[in-house]
Amino acid sequence: MKLFMPIAVLFFIAALAAALYLGREFLRRYHRVPSVPRGTIVHRDLAYVTNGHPRQKLDLYLPKGAEHPPLMILIHGGGFEEGDKREEPVADWLSQGYAVASINYRFSWEAIFPAQVEDCKAAVRWLRANAGSRGYDPDRFGARGSSAGGYLATMLGTTGATRKFDVGEHLEVSSRVQAVADRYGPIDFLQMDAHLLPGGEVSNKPDSPLSQLIGGNIVENADRVREANPITYITGDCPPFIVVHGDRDLFVPHHQSELLVAALARAGIPVTLYTVKGGGHGGFDDPGAEAAVREFFGKYLRHSITRSPAPRSAG
Repeated sequence: MKLFMPIAVLFFIAALAAALYLGREFLRRYHRVPSVPRGTIVHRDLAYVTNGHPRQKLDLYLPKGAEHPPLMILIHGGGFEEGDKREEPVADWLSQGYAVASINYRFSWEAIFPAQVEDCKAAVRWLRANAGSRGYDPDRFGARGSSAGGYLATMLGTTGATRKFDVGEHLEVSSRVQAVADRYGPIDFLQMDAHLLPGGEVSNKPDSPLSQLIGGNIVENADRVREANPITYITGDCPPFIVVHGDRDLFVPHHQSELLVAALARAGIPVTLYTVKGGGHGGFDDPGAEAAVREFFGKYLRHSITRSPAPRSAG
């Protein structure tokens, strides 16, 4: 009995510490409020689908004193199964004079593809339909995402010429964006494992994030994988792209970005591939990567519109 009591106390302390850590981590990830410049107008948890799913919401940030600023749409990553809109670098873009929308979307365990793409396009249409009352420019929308968010930003960029994923409200306006930054997003799921680095994450298994997204093992669902491939929808009307990827990524091989860049270039789309030497799956030490993204959006959104102006009616 004397020995049992100290052991029980230790187990209790360990369990309490774990609970406190998990609680703190949950609050940090899902309930933290991004710091923003003084004077920023903040609208949180705006529903972009009427009476929709709890994750079909966005946060909107309007910079102080800006007149009809361009809008930066931030899409979080997390393997299509976790993540939150409050984790995105909102302040970075506000400080450059952009209005910012950070969006949530349904996870793969809540709804399989194409729900995530449909959500992002519904958010873009809501944002464009409400641009007049909110004060940002409906013809200068940028999309930036990392990993799963990079894939969704890419789908926004390549599917502007199709109505395939436009469902729900505000169908009278376009879901196009005018510039895209894809940070190490997956592209052709069936080519992931063939170019995997040693020790990398295998995608051809039933419980991989991509199989979970598709609703079945990717190899056994080739038609759905083809439907989910952004390259399938590329036309000469796509917006400019910048693609950022580390060449030591163990989760999404660099080859995925090479595929996307080559397909965009063949269609005559302005595209830049920024390779982070020695970089893994994000967390880059190379300051040039984010500088290149800022310069890219500055060229295509802040200074002028040179391609893909968004029509007022859906196209």
